[in-house]
Order: sequence, then C-alpha cells, then structure tokens
Amino acid sequence: MRRKTRYALVGTGSRAAMYIDPIVTRFNDSCELVGLCDPNPGRLAFHNRRLANELGHSAVPAFDADNFDAMIDETKPDTVIVTTVDALHHKYIIRAMELGCDAITEKPMTTDAEKCTAVLEAVERTGKQLRVTFNYRWGAGATTVRTLLADGIIGDIIHVDLDYMLDTSHGADYFRRWHREKDKSGGLLVHKATHHFDMVNWWIDAVPETVFGMGRLAFYGRENAERRGAAVKYKRYQGSDTRDDPFAIDLSADAKTRGLYLDAEKYDGYVRDRNVFGDDITIEDTMSILVRYRTGVVLNYSLNAYLPREGFQISFNGTRGRMEYSEVHSTMLPDETRNSTLGERGKRLIVRPMFGEPYEVGITKAEGGHGGGDPLLQAQIFGPDATPDPMGRDAGHGQGAASILIGSAANRSFETGQPVSINEICPALGGAARLSELT
Repeated sequence: MRRKTRYALVGTGSRAAMYIDPIVTRFNDSCELVGLCDPNPGRLAFHNRRLANELGHSAVPAFDADNFDAMIDETKPDTVIVTTVDALHHKYIIRAMELGCDAITEKPMTTDAEKCTAVLEAVERTGKQLRVTFNYRWGAGATTVRTLLADGIIGDIIHVDLDYMLDTSHGADYFRRWHREKDKSGGLLVHKATHHFDMVNWWIDAVPETVFGMGRLAFYGRENAERRGAAVKYKRYQGSDTRDDPFAIDLSADAKTRGLYLDAEKYDGYVRDRNVFGDDITIEDTMSILVRYRTGVVLNYSLNAYLPREGFQISFNGTRGRMEYSEVHSTMLPDETRNSTLGERGKRLIVRPMFGEPYEVGITKAEGGHGGGDPLLQAQIFGPDATPDPMGRDAGHGQGAASILIGSAANRSFETGQPVSINEICPALGGAARLSELT
C-alpha cells in the first residue's frame, strides 16, 4: 500500500482552507494533514473545529508559531504548506527546507529582492523542492490564451498592455487588513499583481529584465478622504454606526470571518476591519509600470484598486496581428441593473489578424474557484498520480521569483524615480531569457 504524503501547514488565516480541505477530503487516500501552526490559538481552534464538524476529520496537533521546529520534529511532515502573512513566507520556506521538508507556498513567494535571494539560496543549499501556487494559470481562459500564443497565432510578441481593475468591494478589502502595510505585504504590486505578472511571464514565456514605475495612494487613506470633504469618524467598522458607509463590513455576519478574526482578536489584537480611510496605510492604490523582458518584449501595466468594476483587459501585439482578452469578475451596480448588459460578467477572447477578419475564440466554462483553476491546481499538487503538466502551469522557486521581482523592482522605482534592473537586485535569479528555462 502506498504511503500517504504528510503535510503540515503554517498560517491558518482564510487561505489555509484552500489546502486543508482537499487534503482531508478529496485526496485523503494519498495525503495526510499532520499539524497546524499559527501565532493565534483562536484561528488554530477554528480550523480544528472545522475539521471535526464540517469535514469529518479528527483534530490535528496545533502548534504556536514559536514552536514551528517542534511541529516538524514531532509530526514529521514531508511537505510544509506556507500560508502566513506574506513577509514571513521566506522564514518558514527556508526553515522547512533546512529541516528536511519540501515546501509549498501561497503566492507571493516572498515580498522583496533580499528575501527572494535568501529563498533561492536555500533551495540551492538544501536541494529541497519549492512550489508556488499560481492558481490563475490553471483557469480555462488563461490556458486558452497560453495555447494560442504558443501556437504563434499572432506571430512573435512585441508588446503587451494589461489594465487590471479592483473594485470597491474586493479592492477596498486590501485596505481593511494587514495588506495595507507594505512591510507585511510588499504592496499590491507584490501581493496582488504577482498573479498578473506571473500570467504575463508565463503567457509570453519570458523573464523580466528592467522595471520602471510610478505609484501613489490617491483614493484611500484619511488625507484623500478629507480632501474630498468626507469625514473619517471611526478607526474600524465593528461597533460603529456604519449605516451610510458603503465601505463598511460586518465581521459578525459571517461564521468564517467571525471565527477567524473577530473572535480571535483577543489573542493578538489583529483587527480585520480597519477603516479604509484610516491613517496607517503605507501601500499604493494607483500604479503604472513598464517592464522590459530579456526577450525584448515590453509590458505596460496598470492597477487601480477603487473602481466600480473588477477584472482585466489585456492586449498582445505581435508580428502577425493582435489578440485581446478580457475578464469581468464583478460590477458594483445597483441590483436593478446588475443583470443588464452593463453588468455582464464573463470572458472574451478576440484575435485580430494583421490582414484578415477578426474572430472570437470561445472559452470553455469551468467549475471551481479562480475560473476553474483551484481544483486543477489542487489535483496537480495533491493527486497521487499527477504527472508533469504539458502546459507548464506548475511553478517552482525560479518562476515564483520572476513574478515577485517585478513588484519588488517597481517598489524601488517608486522610491528612486529610476528604472531598476532585476539582475542587479537579485543576481541569484540567473540569466535565463525564457521563463520555461526556470524551475
């Protein structure tokens, strides 16, 4: 009988369920959850209650973050899954590998070039495997785009233009929680845009070379609100009169947010519902960057986090034409117009040959989170008979680095006003021009 692969997880916030649930349900014949680790005992207890009450699984040993080494020693996992605050990813990735474990990390791999270098050096030193879970790659739309570009449908790619929009629900949420502090998240160009940069890197099979960017906090934050004539009346939403505040959330209204955050505040003081117009926001909400790749391709990218619509539109310009792909994820429309053409959600892919008629390519509808990507990624990670993906959607430490280094370089460019060389801030990435040449 095949031995089960043993997994321990560190960081039991909301992303933890993405890994805990398939291990103990869909793949429990080949996988085993042996331990959980977090600095907050309330969150550890929440997940152990879920295991027993919702997932039909017994509670597993729970360890404080200070006892991470003890968890590894006592539970002997084969692989450690890291879903902590982003700025701590490197700490647990490196320590897990030093203790003899492979690692799987939630995106982003880490938050800056220095930590990235430390991770790359640890992989080289220990010989252990690190996987970065870019679930966007596995969606039906993303996969179709990759297939067409790889087939040369528009020839050699010269230029890419990507406009990403976050709305006043999802986008605003980054400004309620720890992500609003750049020392914890690296800012949205690291935490959120790592997905977008990774998709472009993968779509065009290229490694970034030089980054130049401009960004600022233009909408959220006290100063911006008061400049528009809005009063900032409270530091957080819970316990405040928020009847006329469209940015307010109620942590007590949902069992998950209540259990993971509101009930767990007493242990570490973490407030999950801070006012998006508060004083302590150190990330940007308005960003534009240029990226030159080692293959010569140029990417023009923008990210805005306060819009009435969420999704993106991307254009690829090549020697034989142009391809346009868009996704509308949500619209902040009144109920009466949400189902109109103005509120239409979905994906659209159009090919425009240089000397031919444009045509639309259909996208297969897929079930599951992130455009059907989550269940496919989970099967690739936890499936007992998973084989190398022919689309190259698996990502290791090199490809994880190529993604976050764009955001890290952009953050430096914000500070200096100058272009930043990827090779200069992280020589450990190596000199490969093609993403497929990285692990």
